[in-house]
This record gives sequence, C-alpha cells and structure tokens, in this order.
Amino acid sequence: MTEQNEIASNDSQRTIMGKVVSNKMNKTIVVQVERKVKHPLYGKYVRRFSKMYAHDEDNTCQMGDLVVIKQTRPLSKTKRWKLVEIVKRDVQQ
Repeated sequence: MTEQNEIASNDSQRTIMGKVVSNKMNKTIVVQVERKVKHPLYGKYVRRFSKMYAHDEDNTCQMGDLVVIKQTRPLSKTKRWKLVEIVKRDVQQ
C-alpha cells in the first residue's frame, strides 16, 4: 500500500519542459516555457511564454539547453521548481 501512495504522490507533481534562458545565478536557472493559447475572437493559436526559476544543484545547465523541471516546495522567494533532467544540450559555436 505504501508503494501506491508513493506513486500517487509522484504523479501529483507537475513536470514541464522548457528552454534555459539564464544560468547566471548560483544553483539557479531560469527556464522559459512556451504554451499555445487559442485567441478568443479570431481562433488563431498564439504563443505565450512563462519564465520559471528552477534549482540546479550542480550548476550543470548551460543557456539554450532543453530541460525538464518538476514542481517542488518553495525553495526561496521565487524558486518553486527543481531540475529533473537535461533532455538536449545546446551546441555552442
């Protein structure tokens, strides 16, 4: 029965994918998440962006990386997300 509770508690946390737009802070990254919203009058889909602060314990992320972040308890005034994995590394020239 405890295994089911652990699975249910893991499923309740939101995970989203986004692009790292800043890694200037220590152990913190800024992830930009894109969502598409249908315009109420014209019906066209419009891109909307949100910036979320995520905890990066080892400072492994670079700008441009595609990452998955998970919602967690409040870590600071603005940080509510934690880095789960780096999906794709950005190739720097």
